[in-house]
Amino acid sequence: PATRWGTELHDRFMLPKFIEMDFHDVMAEMRASGFAFDDSWFAPHVEFRFPLIGSVCSAGIALTLRNALEPWHVMGEEGAPGGTARYVDSSLERIEVRVTGLNESRYVVTCNGRAMSLQPTGVQGEYVAGVRYKAWNPPSSLHPSIGVHAPLTFDIVDTWMKRSVGGCQYHVAHPGGLSYQSLPVNANEAESRRLSRFTAMGHTPGLMQVPPATINVPASREFPFTLDLRRD
Repeated sequence: PATRWGTELHDRFMLPKFIEMDFHDVMAEMRASGFAFDDSWFAPHVEFRFPLIGSVCSAGIALTLRNALEPWHVMGEEGAPGGTARYVDSSLERIEVRVTGLNESRYVVTCNGRAMSLQPTGVQGEYVAGVRYKAWNPPSSLHPSIGVHAPLTFDIVDTWMKRSVGGCQYHVAHPGGLSYQSLPVNANEAESRRLSRFTAMGHTPGLMQVPPATINVPASREFPFTLDLRRD
């Protein structure tokens, strides 16, 4: 029978890691049927659809951020000059946090001070989780009373010493307030704009009171892979 994924379609399969694993299964089935497909042929497509935001390494732990999928809701009809309009709520975004080399009994990864429920990928020492956040506040959107969560601050927290040993920050726009007047002329300029929004510093200073390590302990039963910053 067909698998009933339920909420996992909007949780697990929004993250690049699991989409890539599922695609590799398809390629393996194609090769078993006699079609000589190579996974590396489609690596540029994966990089284009899920661009790398940045990575940081601290205490032997590597933390990598990538853009993930986020469905946008179509709002109801609203009055507009000359007729009606239906806006799209584009205020939400999602990114994937991938951690390798993590000692799950000592360290925990937090986003804006909230511990993330990291899920194993099947590779020893590798865990992933998604962060769903409000990137900006358009005039027509769901939950207009919830503020913007950017910039996102990620910390690798040592729960024994109760302090952050490293981290990074991600901005949804240029951190200096630069407003581009034109589209990027090529992929290199587009990548440079993305890289300018990531800083491999800015982790939380001082003591941090965080819960114990939350490996494979979901904060939400419906969405165990996703930390939704709108839910306090």
